[in-house]
Amino acid sequence: MTAIEEPPASGSEPLTLAQLAELAGVSTATVSKVVNGRSAVAPQTRALVQGLIREHGYRRQRRRVNPAVGLEVLFHELAGDYPTEIIKGVAEVAREHHLAVTISDLAGRATERDRLDDVLNRRPTGVIAVFSSLTEDQRDRIVERKIPLVLLDPLGDPGPRFPSVGAGNWNGGLSATNHLLELGHRRIAIITGPANSLSSRARLDGYRAALDTGGVRVDPELISTGTFRIQDGLEQARRLLRLPDPPTAIFAGNDGQAVGVYHAAHEAGLRIPEDLSVIGFDDMPPLRWAIPPLTTIRQPLTEMAAAASRMLVTLSRGEPLTQHRVEFATSLVIRGSTAPPKA
Repeated sequence: MTAIEEPPASGSEPLTLAQLAELAGVSTATVSKVVNGRSAVAPQTRALVQGLIREHGYRRQRRRVNPAVGLEVLFHELAGDYPTEIIKGVAEVAREHHLAVTISDLAGRATERDRLDDVLNRRPTGVIAVFSSLTEDQRDRIVERKIPLVLLDPLGDPGPRFPSVGAGNWNGGLSATNHLLELGHRRIAIITGPANSLSSRARLDGYRAALDTGGVRVDPELISTGTFRIQDGLEQARRLLRLPDPPTAIFAGNDGQAVGVYHAAHEAGLRIPEDLSVIGFDDMPPLRWAIPPLTTIRQPLTEMAAAASRMLVTLSRGEPLTQHRVEFATSLVIRGSTAPPKA
């Protein structure tokens, strides 16, 4: 057994588990759950114990064990081709450093059991949270276990506290809309992702900026909110195509929604791109084989995941990052689903 000292701010001798428990008026088991990032502790109790540790320090007794040599990829949900591109990038770096890769899906977990327990128990080398809505408390629990955390394509504002990797979503929305404007379209609709998604809002802002610069009024009827799923691409496109003055082009928030738009156009007897132009976002490999092949905005997901993995490896070695926030450029990929509107 080797003692690991965590000196207090006051400079006095750090406290043991039992001493912290006595000060807090709780059991040693409760203090142990807090210092090890476990669940089943009331927020007020957790805050009290954490405050005592900051004030007095904590003298931890740990066995010398080898940490799990693996990268944990934490998805909100495993669906579509998006996770596959992420995993490819993580696996590439993991092979370089002889690390294992573990995939976790947070969707559908029982509410009575904290969804982070399994991850924390594995004690991974580092965690990549992908398009995740982890709470501040859950992030704190990962950090308390000394596990590096990097946010990839974060759902909300990552803030300055955690390293993150993202893409130029605003520029992507601008490029997609400008492409349609240059073809001559003026009735351009957009189907966004979730309203609380940082990337979705940025793509919508890029769309608005392109229309404004092009002298085209933003029509609220042409803006639909979705969830980045095929089904809402289908449902929202049906609504848009039933408008008295329907769009001649639709910018889908991701390639999955673009698939839904293809189906809605087929139902309405419209040809792509002769009657309706469609552009997506992500550049998922299967959509290159759609009929017609999908024009889209390429988001380099594999490269983004590789960058996040390298950041984790650096942090796990105790080395500083050269960049805290990494943003990859997006690019327009023109294929067969966009064309000038009918005269």
